[in-house]
Amino acid sequence: MNEESYSLLDLLFPSVSGIAIRAVDTEVEVVRVEACCTPSGAACPGCGGWTERVHSSYLRFPSDLPSGGRRVVLSLRVRRFACADTSCPRRTFAEQVPGLTRRHGQTTERLRSAMGTIGLALAGRAGARLAGHMGITTSRTTLLRRVMERPDPPATTPRAVGVDDFALRRGHVYGTVVIDAETNRVLDLLPERDTETLVPWLARHPQIEVICRDRSGAYADASTTAAPQAKQVADRFHLWQNLAKAAEKTVATHRSCLRDLPPAMPVSEPEWETPIEPDQEDDGPSGKFAERARAHHTLVHDLLGQGMGLREIARHLGWGRHTVQRYARATLWQDMVKGEKRPRVSKLDPFKGYLELRWAETNGRVTVLTLHRELAERGFRGSYSTVCEWVRRALPAVDGVSLAPAPPSIRKVTGWLARHPATLDQEEQQARKAVLARCPELEKAAALISSFAEMLTTLDGDRLPEWITDAMRAGLPGISTFAVGLESDFEAVTAGLTTHWNSGPVEGAVNRIKMLKRQMFGRAGFDLLRKRVLLA
Repeated sequence: MNEESYSLLDLLFPSVSGIAIRAVDTEVEVVRVEACCTPSGAACPGCGGWTERVHSSYLRFPSDLPSGGRRVVLSLRVRRFACADTSCPRRTFAEQVPGLTRRHGQTTERLRSAMGTIGLALAGRAGARLAGHMGITTSRTTLLRRVMERPDPPATTPRAVGVDDFALRRGHVYGTVVIDAETNRVLDLLPERDTETLVPWLARHPQIEVICRDRSGAYADASTTAAPQAKQVADRFHLWQNLAKAAEKTVATHRSCLRDLPPAMPVSEPEWETPIEPDQEDDGPSGKFAERARAHHTLVHDLLGQGMGLREIARHLGWGRHTVQRYARATLWQDMVKGEKRPRVSKLDPFKGYLELRWAETNGRVTVLTLHRELAERGFRGSYSTVCEWVRRALPAVDGVSLAPAPPSIRKVTGWLARHPATLDQEEQQARKAVLARCPELEKAAALISSFAEMLTTLDGDRLPEWITDAMRAGLPGISTFAVGLESDFEAVTAGLTTHWNSGPVEGAVNRIKMLKRQMFGRAGFDLLRKRVLLA
């Protein structure tokens, strides 16, 4: 073999031994590389015996990685050897080049590996489009086969795991994802989310010491059955989510307290508010959003003047860092207001003239329910609340008395109770005070929610028995039931409120699974989805 052949071999097949380059033809559209095998013999795949008896030879034409966007085909001369062991069931066999060919393979191993990598990253259709641009001729089904051919990653021995469910078909079929809580690496995907599916997996890993889970009874039973030595940790996010749902039930039970609330009193400007010049006040935008933008802009710049950084301000106010950054970069508060929003198209637009006429005819003595029924007879398909809101906002008051404002929704009141008071604006704080002053039960609920939030954020789980006692004694529908549920899962909840373990990384894995499902248009079967999640 001459020096030029050695150079071509190092350039084309740097990690493959046992072949020699005879010629390279680049004159045609497809690059053709002629090569042959150099070993004197081969081991029989049947008996393992070495033989140098050549029976015959033939040419193989496996496709290789493209070069400069052009297809590369390897013209490889391979020999068929005759087995020297007469008792071997294989009379003859063809030699293979390790790292380059395999039996019945029409592509080289590195092209097969590249196709599998593209399939892992982009799935079928998108991967086939990218492969075509790179000069690889393949189909989406071939890419998916290359993905499924890949072996699972090597098994590990995790000390702490996180368990959660994910939707294969939302509302119908769910699976289970298990991750390593220390490395955040996905360990396995299971096709169901029941106890029978998780128990065998946990039983195969007796070294597990910590299991982070949500409040699911199936995962709790599986952990108790298959891993009694492990400490179960109830996730804090799910605890707060359960408490918010319980608080919503409490508010719904006392919805009568939300009617006829006293109107919010105007609030004087804060002491730190910078007065606005009259000409700026006249020329600047108006409305609640403008007032909020002015207050937030002044607050951010006041904290910046005190030497606080953007991240520190974001943590102090409970805002996003990019929100604080936008206010910090704006020289004037008017820069944060992009102008008045365009009025939205409403289903009520064709019927507004009729409503104004009927209102004038009856001098405002017609009820909104009657108006909604008349509009429905004329083809209106909107809701009663749409008509009620527009009548209250757009039509004149009756004899100088305006319609009573709509009571706040149950979800809005629940948000007032569940959010930190410092994150509420002035109007929301006033409304919250009015609701709590009107309903002693909701005042108790607000105190319990604040106490649980403080216990959750400070990891002060030692106060949990006292909190459960207070919540059960309060007798509030929803929250008291939530306290009973905490008592039945007391050890896991206490661990969640006292240790740093949580299911945040599991939720991240679930979001990545959703992304992969969308990438495959939701058509991926469980086996393919599992392979992509474990290997991607």
